[in-house]
Parts: sequence; structure tokens; C-alpha cells
Amino acid sequence: MTVDAGIVARATALALPLGDVMARRMFGGHGLYLDGAMFAIVSGGTLYLKTDATTRPRFEAAGAAPFTYMRGGRRVRLSFWTLPPGGLDDGDAFLPWAELAVAAARKAKRSVAGRARRRSKPEPAGGRYGR
Repeated sequence: MTVDAGIVARATALALPLGDVMARRMFGGHGLYLDGAMFAIVSGGTLYLKTDATTRPRFEAAGAAPFTYMRGGRRVRLSFWTLPPGGLDDGDAFLPWAELAVAAARKAKRSVAGRARRRSKPEPAGGRYGR
């Protein structure tokens, strides 16, 4: 079993109280999903949880670090942060962070769905400006 696969199995087991977590391979790592919302990434032997503007400061204050990668010579930062130290040791430490990540993932999913609905509305007859 690879390091990533072991972390996926551990995180999935710890997240069981939240519901049916699914893991999918992606970009050399894994994404963890609950109800279709990706709340975690496992990459390079590290678990990263989804954050948003509300939860990010809590992760940062707890000693977590952002997921970053290089693209075109620049470092790109995603809205996923490491689990604070000791978070994979037991469910009591893991669950509060996972719940924050699931809430952020669901919020992001709703936001994307809302934007897609607004884009897909047909234009009125005569075009956008009613010509």
C-alpha cells in the first residue's frame, strides 16, 4: 500500500461519522468526496482539507499549511490546507476539522452551481440589449 493510499484509508475511516466518503484518484493523488463535494485532497503523503475565507484563519492559527504547486514558474496556492498536527491520530481530533472542510466544500459547490445556472439562462428575444 502506498503512503497516499494509507492516508486515504485512514481519513476515510475517521470520516465515517460524516457519511459515505468516496475516494477518487486524480492528478497523481486522491480527492475525498462527501455527497459529491470534494472536501479533501491527498497528495505526496499529505492530507489537505478544503477551506474558505471563514475557515482558513482557523487552519492557519492551528499551524496548518496551504497546498501549493508550481505552474509556469509560479507557485499556485489552492484553498486546501493541511490538517493541523495530530489531526489524523484519532477521530476526536479529525472530525471537527473535517466538518469545517465539508461545509466549505458544500458552500463552494453551491456557488459553482449557482454561477452555472446564471450562465445557462437563455437570452431574451432581440439579444441581451433588447434590440
